[in-house]
Amino acid sequence: MKARKGGRFRSSFKLKRKGIQVVGEWKTVQIDPNLFAEEEFRDIVCLEELTDYKLVSSSKVGKVKEKKRKAESASEEGNEEVEEPVIPPKKKKKDLRSQTDKGSTPNATEIDVLVGKEAKCNEIIEEANSEDCGHVTESMSSRKDTPKKKKKKVPKNKASQAQEALPSVATSKKVKNWTTEVLSASTDQKADVSAWKDLFVPEPVLQALSYLGFSAPTPIQALALPSAIRDNMDVLGAAETGSGKTLAFAIPMIHSVLQWQKSNNSTTRNDSVSKESHQHHDETRLESEDEAEKVTHQQAEDSGDEDEASFTTGCVKVLENVEFDDETHTVDSHKKRPLLGLVLTPTRELAVQVKHHIDAVAKFTGIKTAILVGGMAAQKQERVLNRKPEIVIATPGRLWELVKERHPHLSNLRQLRCLVIDEADRMVEKGHFQELSQLLELLNDSQYNPRRQTFVFSATLTLVHQTPTRVLQKKNAKKMDKKTKLELLMEKVGIKGKPKVIDLTRKEATVETLTETRIHCNTNEKDYYLYYFLLQYPGRTMVFANSIDCVKRLSSLLTILNCDPLPLHANMHQKQRLKNLERFAERESCVLLTTDVAARGLDIPNVQHVIHYQVPRTSELYVHRSGRTARAANEGLSLLLIGPEDLINFRKIYKTLEKSEELPFFPVDAKCMTSIKERMNLARQIEKAEFFNSRAKQHNSWLQQAAEALEIDLEEDMLMGKKASEQEESQKQKMLKGMKKQLKHMLSQPLFKVLMKTKYPTQSGKLLLPQTSESYSALGAVSKKQGKKKKSIK
Repeated sequence: MKARKGGRFRSSFKLKRKGIQVVGEWKTVQIDPNLFAEEEFRDIVCLEELTDYKLVSSSKVGKVKEKKRKAESASEEGNEEVEEPVIPPKKKKKDLRSQTDKGSTPNATEIDVLVGKEAKCNEIIEEANSEDCGHVTESMSSRKDTPKKKKKKVPKNKASQAQEALPSVATSKKVKNWTTEVLSASTDQKADVSAWKDLFVPEPVLQALSYLGFSAPTPIQALALPSAIRDNMDVLGAAETGSGKTLAFAIPMIHSVLQWQKSNNSTTRNDSVSKESHQHHDETRLESEDEAEKVTHQQAEDSGDEDEASFTTGCVKVLENVEFDDETHTVDSHKKRPLLGLVLTPTRELAVQVKHHIDAVAKFTGIKTAILVGGMAAQKQERVLNRKPEIVIATPGRLWELVKERHPHLSNLRQLRCLVIDEADRMVEKGHFQELSQLLELLNDSQYNPRRQTFVFSATLTLVHQTPTRVLQKKNAKKMDKKTKLELLMEKVGIKGKPKVIDLTRKEATVETLTETRIHCNTNEKDYYLYYFLLQYPGRTMVFANSIDCVKRLSSLLTILNCDPLPLHANMHQKQRLKNLERFAERESCVLLTTDVAARGLDIPNVQHVIHYQVPRTSELYVHRSGRTARAANEGLSLLLIGPEDLINFRKIYKTLEKSEELPFFPVDAKCMTSIKERMNLARQIEKAEFFNSRAKQHNSWLQQAAEALEIDLEEDMLMGKKASEQEESQKQKMLKGMKKQLKHMLSQPLFKVLMKTKYPTQSGKLLLPQTSESYSALGAVSKKQGKKKKSIK
């Protein structure tokens, strides 16, 4: 075998431990020194041969055992006891800590028999391979240790048991995301969770709730949990935004998984004891091989070097045979740990958030979760599914894609115990989520499980639009009310029994703590009022628009005006979308410009203002957009910028939500508007010039490249914009620079000038200064105006 410098020596060493158990010694092969003169062999150090060895089919487990142990300290229940003697000192502390956490829970003792067998098998292989390790020099072992140390630095979220299941979302260097603040609690003082005990919540979940500081359930949780856990009923839940609907379905799902594990563990133990005497060798070989494949996948994901991973699994012929042999048993292994819970969400960001919430509550249960969303590598998500997570959170598109590919973990959905459809009214809308209807058809037909529980939740589940008279005049027209809407929904989702229906929404559908306001203006004036609001009332603000183009335009405009906005829309790369959400949650004062992709479900802490730059097309969207603020009994402000083209939509929303009073007008200081308009107009000119320049450049460069490739001459008529001479081009650049300089000067000037009234010094010689700035919040400004209005009426 060739032993080369650097990583290549390591790969040959992998093979040595992976497929062979060394019995004899490696012997140096004498070679002609003239060979080294050739360029092809310049990296060769020496040649060694091994003649005395044994073929071991499952020895690759021993190779990555230490890495596996690191992952299992966060995700597996009881492996620490078996593997303790081999753990390095630093890791031992970490494992002991997690052991004490898990020791207090009743479920911590329920260790899978198969895991125990794997551990035994691994110990045997470890002993066999320890001889082999003795032949490696110290320099090599130190070199091999370094990547492990690096991997130790990768932070793992303690709140999640299967954090590795998040491909590139949770494995980023920051553990923080927008859910961190909501789920972070002081570990010093644990909350009293006695209020949860009457709701039949499992003990490990109570422990997690105490750790998170959730002392009392919200109304939707208090009503949903007993029916779901005790009575095993399907639940249809409608509650206002920010009322804790995620835990209302997450806790019953975790309970269902724990019950399945309890009943299954006893039967598995009996079966395994009877089989052990007959086929112990064969079973341990298969189990360890299956575990090896799982760990290899994890290693490949951690390192990101997929080529190396595939190389190491396919180099030794013996290993190929074993993996081929293992394929016949994959269905059996997946049957032992089937998919028990499935959560479907309309957006990727919501799926990420739901996963973090479930992980936090399942902290002490050992339940694994996985996320399947678009925008991420499908191969990584397949590897995640190979770990057989009990709960999967997914968007319909990617899930259906993997179901069609017949992934073993998704092949048998008959054992599914819980199905959750979050934001259900959006999910079953006509013309949207075609994959969802195909999935539901599959789940309710060939893969139907009569014992399956279904949870359907949304803030606008029972919101009914008034049917237009032209529709009612038709022959078979039905007047839509709450009952018929829910019946239609149940039919689509496949709820066959009588479910528990919980409706906690108000007649207005929005939250009581939300202050709703409006500004009527022309379409071109919306930019002025938006900029005015962002300058006058800094804080965490979400600005919603109906189109991606509008978000892009506003983003470049506000960037020119030094507002540092964060865009979020469907055309962005998924990593960038998540990064922008994290940044928005971190900063005290920040603007998130977004389409309706962020309208539903996202629980971003302390959002003070929501601005509807364009009035939403439906009442549901208005309720969900406005629901990003005023969450969990906090106050918040919603501002509608209504142009002439928005009036129709505004009246529809007003009618559907049955508003008893007119929305108050938002107070605007007219004195500042002149300088606001100057700044904005100048920024618009700069944005327009930059936009046309970049678009023309892109278009022309593409044409030129295509012409060069085809070896043809370009006519000037085909180019966008007339081909400007160098003089004209430099003149344009000078003008642009001049405008930017002028804007910079404008931005340096204070906008909100407060007139100071001078006073004489007092007897004590001190000057009594007036309050130079009356800094009102946006809510304060609205309430002050309403107070003045009431006084004037009296």
